[in-house]
Amino acid sequence: MSKYVGIHTQIRRNNTRSVLLLLGFPLLVLAAVYAFLYLTTPQYEAGPAYDVNEVFIQTIPGVLIAVAIWFGIAFLFHSKMINGAAGSKSLERKDNMRVYNLVENLCMSKGMRMPKVNVIEDPALNAFASGINEKTYTVTLTRGIIEKLNDEELEGVIAHELMHIRNKDVRLLIVSVIFVGIFSFVAQILFRSMIYGGGRRRESKDNRALLIAMVIAFVAFLLSMLFRFAISRKREYMADSGAAEMTKNPRALASALRKISGNYRVATVKSDDVAEMFIENRPDKSSGMMSMITGLFATHPPIEKRIKILEQF
Repeated sequence: MSKYVGIHTQIRRNNTRSVLLLLGFPLLVLAAVYAFLYLTTPQYEAGPAYDVNEVFIQTIPGVLIAVAIWFGIAFLFHSKMINGAAGSKSLERKDNMRVYNLVENLCMSKGMRMPKVNVIEDPALNAFASGINEKTYTVTLTRGIIEKLNDEELEGVIAHELMHIRNKDVRLLIVSVIFVGIFSFVAQILFRSMIYGGGRRRESKDNRALLIAMVIAFVAFLLSMLFRFAISRKREYMADSGAAEMTKNPRALASALRKISGNYRVATVKSDDVAEMFIENRPDKSSGMMSMITGLFATHPPIEKRIKILEQF
């Protein structure tokens, strides 16, 4: 019982930290806007009547409205976007009673509402959970993981994904993906404008402003990614622990992760945002400095470490 309480105490702490991290995203947007205003208008050109702080305050409502519109559209249509990017389709009870019964039994054991179940027709072994509320919560499995794991292993994987739903991880992750998308979109637009927008025909002042904006957007994008990765990496451990508690069989999940580690890349999924949701997602192996960099931006902790923890559970 003490282990059970400890897990849920840590979940509450993680949720608090995650909410604080997510609050940093709109603040980062405003900080980027302020930096642009400050760096693109030297005081000797602006004159004594120009006040960067006053101009910034005037821009805040417009910036927040634009962010809110972006967020609202993504929030409302995220399920269709994710399903389209993943190439997933609905898996009905009649299509696979085995999977449906595993999901249903686990949900009943915890008093959870049954989420939708989707399948990706790919031989790779992987799975993810998504959604923002009970109407949109979904567990998505690849065809490979359904066919190549035994019942106990597949139950552990499904329990892991249900824990992401139960802990509200999926909601927080989707919110963070939406905000990161803002910086990614702006950075791409500015970069293409710099490369293909006829820089030689613009005045040097305009080129300088565009370059500053691009640098600020890129730095903000990197910081926002670090925020997002800080959320996702910690939560994989908690989902593993919760799944072990839910199934009372941590070694089955450890066995499943070992099988997944050898064949987890879903060829049909090109979106990094969707790939981050998977139970396993890591960059290609590298060495030296590149290994440190990829480790910093990895969305998941090392699967070997997760397996070791589960086997000692």
